[in-house]
Amino acid sequence: MSVLLLRLAGPLQSWGASARFARRTTEAAPTKSGVVGLLAAALGRDRTADLADLAALRFGVRIDQPGTLVRDLQTAHHGDTEKAMPLSERFYLADAVFVAAVEGDDATVGELLTALRAPVFLPYLGRRSCPPSGPVELGVRYGIGLRQALVREPWQAARRHRSRHPSPTVPLTVLTDAEPAEQPRADLMRDLPLSYDPRHRRYAMRGVTSSVEDVPVLGTSHDPTAHLNPLEPV
Repeated sequence: MSVLLLRLAGPLQSWGASARFARRTTEAAPTKSGVVGLLAAALGRDRTADLADLAALRFGVRIDQPGTLVRDLQTAHHGDTEKAMPLSERFYLADAVFVAAVEGDDATVGELLTALRAPVFLPYLGRRSCPPSGPVELGVRYGIGLRQALVREPWQAARRHRSRHPSPTVPLTVLTDAEPAEQPRADLMRDLPLSYDPRHRRYAMRGVTSSVEDVPVLGTSHDPTAHLNPLEPV
């Protein structure tokens, strides 16, 4: 088994697990359905393709930089009739950074890594209007489990956040798919993708466990700002 790590960072992200008509909310961290969709797009799968293999991957996410919740009001007109559509209220996370992980067999994880490096469809962070600010893949970690990979990976927050933290470790929230023994105490989310078919999107419930883990601050393996002048704000 191996673990593929992703760095999800951008000006805006939006990870909705539920939507009510014209009100589109976001969760505080990337959802499994959103990340599986990103991986399926990188592989070139269309919305009616079978997702069973990707949905079966064990999923986890770490909140490295929670960002700020922002609200946007949007208007639109029907493409055929030009009739005004209802005003929609959409929520985003601004300036957030997450580390997401999927665990599976070596062949599947290797295929996903290759796809992310040369995606068929470009990745986005929950919505098509939310592109990532840099490469998504952080690489594959072999011989360790999902939670261990998330705890070992150095803090991926922006440099300005890391420079203000003098300790060698930082406590971060880690959310993972619940193990069978953890299911009675797990939080439930309707976030396990069964179909992205726009005619009938379907999601099942999944159990999620939360913990706070000490994560290393120094020796960041992926720093997209390393080439910048250290005196410039990042």
